[in-house]
Amino acid sequence: MRSTMAMTVVLVMALAGCSVSDEDPARRPAGSGPVTIRVPADAATISAAVGAARPGDLVLVSPGVYREKVRITRPGVTLRGADRNKVVIDGEGKRSDGVVVTAAGVSVENLTVTRHLFNGVLVTGMTDESGTGIGRGSDGYQTLDPKRFPPVRDFAVRYVTASNNGLYGIYAFDATAGVIEDNYASGGADSGFYVGQCKPCDTVVRRNVAERNAVGFENANASGGLYVVGNRFTANRVGLTIASNYQEALIPQQQSVVAGNLIGYNDQQSSPAHAEGGFGIGVGISGGRDNLIARNRIAGNPAAGVVLASAEDLAPLGNRVLGNTLEGNGLDVAYAASARAPGERNCFDGNSPATEAPAGLLAAAPCPAGNAKGPGVPYPQLRQPGGLSFLEVPAPPDQPGMPDPARMPAQVKVLPPSQAEIDSLPVPDAALFADRAGASR
Repeated sequence: MRSTMAMTVVLVMALAGCSVSDEDPARRPAGSGPVTIRVPADAATISAAVGAARPGDLVLVSPGVYREKVRITRPGVTLRGADRNKVVIDGEGKRSDGVVVTAAGVSVENLTVTRHLFNGVLVTGMTDESGTGIGRGSDGYQTLDPKRFPPVRDFAVRYVTASNNGLYGIYAFDATAGVIEDNYASGGADSGFYVGQCKPCDTVVRRNVAERNAVGFENANASGGLYVVGNRFTANRVGLTIASNYQEALIPQQQSVVAGNLIGYNDQQSSPAHAEGGFGIGVGISGGRDNLIARNRIAGNPAAGVVLASAEDLAPLGNRVLGNTLEGNGLDVAYAASARAPGERNCFDGNSPATEAPAGLLAAAPCPAGNAKGPGVPYPQLRQPGGLSFLEVPAPPDQPGMPDPARMPAQVKVLPPSQAEIDSLPVPDAALFADRAGASR
């Protein structure tokens, strides 16, 4: 009798969209419909809640500090904090990752992940024998086999603050058809945001803020349908990089869009040192192909605003740099392809009056034909100053939270911007998202 009554109560609550007790989620009858599982009211930990969740369920976390590594292995689950700044998943400088997503259709929203040895949020189709996601650094370095590990699809990371993490703040690789939006990342010892090893990526990265990271945003072998639009990447050591990397799968990198972003003042010393020594650069393309860099404000980067270079024997090919506002950089545009891998078809049009190396580069490489095959010249590089431990980077300011998190419906699938939308993006104002930033210029 007691068991029958409990099952009846669960079914009624599920149909009403109510929360359930900590024992009831796993005992729900099939087809009972999505529910909200509240932490800690219905489940003592976030891990227990997502472990009991079914597709369509919302795990809603009350304010508090949660000292656990959260693994989301069931599809269609939304993990959401009730207060972005007060729901904190804290790695305490000893756990590897904050939230690891290895299932399709998962959304992570409106919370803070901080002080993890590797990643704040990791989204990947690459797993170990136990089904746990593997990220760079999480278990040594293991090269992705795309056939063995097909990409996880339909992911979203929204309104997340990722601070003081030892590698990446928000890290998506072997993942496709996703959105990374309205997030903040600081103190990343590699980068604040990373999208890599996807082809096609079909992923939108927008309205994010990255500061006090070694690199604000990093793309390694992320190709096709990757849109990085309307973000603020300022006060890092390097603003944004696009790279072909032999250590990663799906080489070479090609066909991403970087448009309408503020990429500036990337000479922040209160940040972790960059592993490869980069400092003072706005946008760096290393061996990338057929990328569009359009209508960005690239300002105040003391080494260079835009650098095109080779990656080992991979040349920069067919990249378009169009309509950007370049101001106050040590050198606005540098073409530094090597003699081993001389680039070609890189073109420049409609950019603000710019300093350049080599001399005459911009006039000699109009779109669409671009430059003739040949090497570039070295550009002045700044010596990197010493950096901070990722755990010592100043804490971020409070960030705006998701509107009405208890009622906002889950939404993962997002259509990529159309070409018309890309073409209509303006050059952003120098104050873009300045109210969310904590680092001074």
